Amino acid sequence: MLFVGGNLYWKGDFMRLKMKELPILERPYEKLEIYGAEMLSNAELLAIIIKTGNKKETAVALAQKILNLNKNYNKNDLRFLQEISIEELTEVKGIGKVKAIQIKAVSEIAKRITKPITNKIKISNTKDVAELVMSELRYEKREIAKVIILNNKNTVLRIVNISLGGSNFACIEPKDVLAEAIKMQAPKIILIHNHPSGDPKPSKSDYKVTDRIYECADLMGIELLDHVVIGDGIYESVLMGKETWEICYLD
Repeated sequence: MLFVGGNLYWKGDFMRLKMKELPILERPYEKLEIYGAEMLSNAELLAIIIKTGNKKETAVALAQKILNLNKNYNKNDLRFLQEISIEELTEVKGIGKVKAIQIKAVSEIAKRITKPITNKIKISNTKDVAELVMSELRYEKREIAKVIILNNKNTVLRIVNISLGGSNFACIEPKDVLAEAIKMQAPKIILIHNHPSGDPKPSKSDYKVTDRIYECADLMGIELLDHVVIGDGIYESVLMGKETWEICYLD
């Protein structure tokens, strides 16, 4: 039994109520307007995104079914919405392609909000590099590689994706890493990639690829300042120790 708005409901009956039949303060839209977004449950927030339910269930009930697709240990972790496919979402009865696309779009917006603005960001050490991309890469299930392009003062000019999970990092070619820096006539770069396992300890292939890119960059007059591997909230420098990198930067 559920006690809602001064009334008692069987749980199944409550979940089948139409939104307009719910007590005003239990309707997600009105609840957000009166109390603020932070007071809504994950299901209620998701219900606002999908807007409507079906003939048998409210939007909140459908939203809860979507949340039940979360296979992570922490069931309150909403990052699974960034990884789940449109096809998986549409397996929930009442979630069509439009609703699934709405969910994926909002998830991507949330992901982009966490990205720092790269305008006039200056890199002083490996920690700065990690903080720049940690929120984006720490939970990635794909191996992604990026290049930070810098000017002589170590100010970020651009961050370029060079691999989005389609290739193993060991297969990345120096020309792909250096192409944009050469085009922009930039003097310095920093290489970044993530380990989906969450462990940032560099592999043998990470060292080999770094050596190859370092040599090619040097031939082109470009300085590879560092190669940073991102894990789950932690990071490691491939090219050098964190203290050495900071000294190198200061020099």
